[in-house]
Amino acid sequence: MSKLFEYIDTLSAPYEAFFVVSGYEGFPVHSHWHYYMELIYLYEGTIDITCDKMSYTLHKGDLFIFCPKTIHSISAPNGAEFKYGVLKFDSAKLSTNICNGISLRLLFENAADTPDFLLFFQNEEIKDLRLGDIFTNCANEIVNCSYGYDLILQSYLAELLIMLVRVMKKKGFDTDSIACKTAPTTSIETITEYIDAHSSEKINIADLSSMCNMSYSYFAKSFHQMYGRSCKDYLEFVRITKAENLLLYTNLDLTYISLETGFSDCSHLIKIFKKWKGITPKQFRLKHKNK
Repeated sequence: MSKLFEYIDTLSAPYEAFFVVSGYEGFPVHSHWHYYMELIYLYEGTIDITCDKMSYTLHKGDLFIFCPKTIHSISAPNGAEFKYGVLKFDSAKLSTNICNGISLRLLFENAADTPDFLLFFQNEEIKDLRLGDIFTNCANEIVNCSYGYDLILQSYLAELLIMLVRVMKKKGFDTDSIACKTAPTTSIETITEYIDAHSSEKINIADLSSMCNMSYSYFAKSFHQMYGRSCKDYLEFVRITKAENLLLYTNLDLTYISLETGFSDCSHLIKIFKKWKGITPKQFRLKHKNK
């Protein structure tokens, strides 16, 4: 399975949204797997999909969800013309609770494990959900990267996925039974959700490894294998990204920003910021002031 692994930089690109059309250079998409959740919405034509050895044919208006770590491929029958949209994102970002403390991520993880495959949605059952517009809006946000675009993307994804959960319930998906299950322990796949939520606090990597029931060395190795960098670098990147947004979109001073983003003091922020960006926070703010 490791030879089929597709690495995606979940730090630099936690969300991807784009379109694939006939003649696309990377098509057909050969068998692979990744840690992202991936949604495919077919605008035009017909495509064939395999997912964990099961085969499906999508027609105009159909949608398919690949959950993390599923082996999948995409092709077109006899060179037929097509156009489909793609949304990829780190499922750990789906921390939104719908009700009773149940998150969207947990709902879709359980849906993928049910005997009846619920993550293939045909046009007739989703035709009123404006999915084409949502995919287009997400792609535009990725291209423009305007102020707060990541929050806008999260809202689009939450809207889309909640509407799909409603369709799944009509198909027999029992969301109430999930609420009765014991909440899963933190794992290497979900630890970034904790890091993102607590990045402004003091975080000890040894504590993170304990949360995942791993030794420090095994946790460090597994984290690097999954995310392409060390946990220390991940935490620094998250903090620097939040500091970058505060520098761009507020007039807060460096002392406040350093404390708000988890750095021990202003000098620590300056040192790590320069390491990642090549310039100081003050230079960064001046550089982008008139843009």
